[in-house]
Amino acid sequence: MSRLFNYGFLILTALLFNACSATKYVPQDDQLYLGAHVKVEDKNIKKKEQKTLQEDLNEQVRPKPNSTFLGIPYRLLIYNMRSKSGKGIGSWLSRKFGQAPVLFSTVRVEYNINLITNYLENNGYFKASASADSIIKNRKAKVNYFAFAGPQYVISSVKFISDSSSIGKAVSALAPSTILKVGDAYNLEVIKAERERIDGQLKEQGFYYFNPDYLIIQVDSTNKKHKVDLYVNIKKTTPPKAKQSYTINNIYIYPNYKLRDTTTLSLQNAQPYDDFYIVDPKKTFRPYVFKRAIFFHKNDLYNRTDHNLSLNRLVNLGTFKFVKNLFEDADSLGKPQLNAYYYLTPYPKKSIRAEITGKTNSANFTGSEFSISWRNRNAFKGAELLTVSAYIGTDVQISTVNKGYNKLFRMGTEANLIYPRFITPFRVNSTSAYVPRTKITLGYDVLNRQNSYILNSFRTSLGYVWKENIRKEHQLSIISFNYVQPYKVTDAYREQELNNPTLAKAIAKQFTIGPIYNFNFTNTNETHRTNTIYFNLNADLSGNIIGLLSGANIRKGKTRSIFGANYSQYIRLESDFRHYLKLGPNSQLASRFIAGYGYAYGNSLALPYVKQFFIGGTNSLRAFRVRSLGPGTFRDPNIDTKLFAADQSGDIKLEFNTEYRPKLFSIVRGALFIDAGNIWLLNAPLDGSQPGAKFSKDFLNEIAVGTGFGLRFDLSYLILRTDLAFPIRKPWLPAGNRWVIDQIDFGSKSWRKNNLVLNLAIGYPF
Repeated sequence: MSRLFNYGFLILTALLFNACSATKYVPQDDQLYLGAHVKVEDKNIKKKEQKTLQEDLNEQVRPKPNSTFLGIPYRLLIYNMRSKSGKGIGSWLSRKFGQAPVLFSTVRVEYNINLITNYLENNGYFKASASADSIIKNRKAKVNYFAFAGPQYVISSVKFISDSSSIGKAVSALAPSTILKVGDAYNLEVIKAERERIDGQLKEQGFYYFNPDYLIIQVDSTNKKHKVDLYVNIKKTTPPKAKQSYTINNIYIYPNYKLRDTTTLSLQNAQPYDDFYIVDPKKTFRPYVFKRAIFFHKNDLYNRTDHNLSLNRLVNLGTFKFVKNLFEDADSLGKPQLNAYYYLTPYPKKSIRAEITGKTNSANFTGSEFSISWRNRNAFKGAELLTVSAYIGTDVQISTVNKGYNKLFRMGTEANLIYPRFITPFRVNSTSAYVPRTKITLGYDVLNRQNSYILNSFRTSLGYVWKENIRKEHQLSIISFNYVQPYKVTDAYREQELNNPTLAKAIAKQFTIGPIYNFNFTNTNETHRTNTIYFNLNADLSGNIIGLLSGANIRKGKTRSIFGANYSQYIRLESDFRHYLKLGPNSQLASRFIAGYGYAYGNSLALPYVKQFFIGGTNSLRAFRVRSLGPGTFRDPNIDTKLFAADQSGDIKLEFNTEYRPKLFSIVRGALFIDAGNIWLLNAPLDGSQPGAKFSKDFLNEIAVGTGFGLRFDLSYLILRTDLAFPIRKPWLPAGNRWVIDQIDFGSKSWRKNNLVLNLAIGYPF
């Protein structure tokens, strides 16, 4: 560790040494550009508004200077490490991570002055002006801009002017919902947004050929001091077609359209179905596929909502590679109508795909997997997706002392059949842009843990997947069946199992049957937001109805079985909430809170082992080895010496993580994090084997805390992650002595061995 710090010190020293030569590759007749600063000089503007305006104006000026960190232009200094020959490690670093000097000769001062003036005018400062002053010293230059904003004009009135035509009445009806508000500052962007709003509303009323450019919003600033009157009107040059409201005439569908192939456009083979004409001579698709996907019907008023819903549904079927839509005037004796055409280019019906992937999981296993899958995208002519896949993989558990028992071999196969609709005894209508799906799954897996045991797993499920919108998704397995059976348990494992009941749980025969519901909400794909969230709720029930009907009660000796195996009966709830705060264009604060609760009853004394909660590891509390923490204040004294590491499990879980993620340079991001949490049992073990494991009112005093730092290497196709963590609170220590911050000693080999945990993983922890 001390050697690592020495290397870091040497690199930092080299960068600081190079700081004095920042102008090394700046031409003699030029200067290094240090950036610009815009100052708003207007005593009539409040300080808070002036600060905001200065920040906005500083974003306008170009170019941007070289990137800095703590005031040091680190990428420029790396660039300056290159040699004249262009060879060597310095030149490689320069090409890979460096940034060429930004030269003062590239700065267009007058252009920036115009940018500043235009920005101010577009935000209501109609009397704005700007000037600039360049400062050159020691072959470095910067520019100071001075903005004179003047008074900001506000909206005095908003008037919609129109005639008695249908388009005029439609525009006038939109006046009450205008976003142009009296008293607001004049803003050109808001005016553009109002034109877009009006256009969008007109599209919902059939005005297909209308567009925002046909609207004019006139500004009158002559009558009132620092105030403007706005007049919304339709341009006189607006074409007659744009003023007409259109309905749908005929709808033509080409489900086997080929790009650049005009021969498929013939309507000779068009077959009527409901309100559509389908050109599909080979009967590739059943017509009801399009009835469920297309929202338009004959004589419907054209509207953008149904237009977009239809396209989204056709795309989300997953069967068509390209979806093209066209509307044309229909020959309808002067009546404004549109013919709708849908040109659909399907994917190849059958395909084979092979993949080799690297992966990590919550149990700290890192490894690779080879999978192969066969797909049929139109299995029964209803756009059904049939997938048959098989995989084989191997994993190694990192950060464990049991080197002879830390390898896994996995293999399995799975078949999935997905129908692009709800299959139910009753009709369910969906108006979402996303196609609802019915999913049937059948799978078999084999897990071989080195020198320990083999587990066979059979599973099947029937359920539904549907999205309300781009943010909300629901998954409901009406019935989920899973049967796990041990096979070839080694004598060494059996011997350890006698002294450790937890090991027995890992290989116990397990049979679960029941519904599973999952709800997911996320807006993390909305990158313009400062705050984004992710929320997942999972409810897992097993044996509930069967148990109630059969009167199962294991505590009274009334156990029930199916196919000769006792089924599990429990309720398991888990929620995962994440918050992402954008601190700037290159930094983020990410936080996560997990809460889990499981209750076994009826035919079961405890949750099945695979359904219990675990904590610790690369994607959890990184300062504690995988699944080694808890439950409660319990700590296995021989956890670091046993041949078989018993994964500690619980019925209740609380976990909190927060992580600061700055971008350092190029593909490298940093991380500073704090993790906290623990697991507990609802009931203490009858044999007293885990003292302190039961959940109590003092649970907050039993929270473990760890911290650390790490690096992430974003390679686009995957993210490699390294985290170095150490505990600062150990719940198994006596009360009053659990905080161990004062014991941190990076210089001590013994402390590093017992506390530092290096995590290697793929992807972010959350």
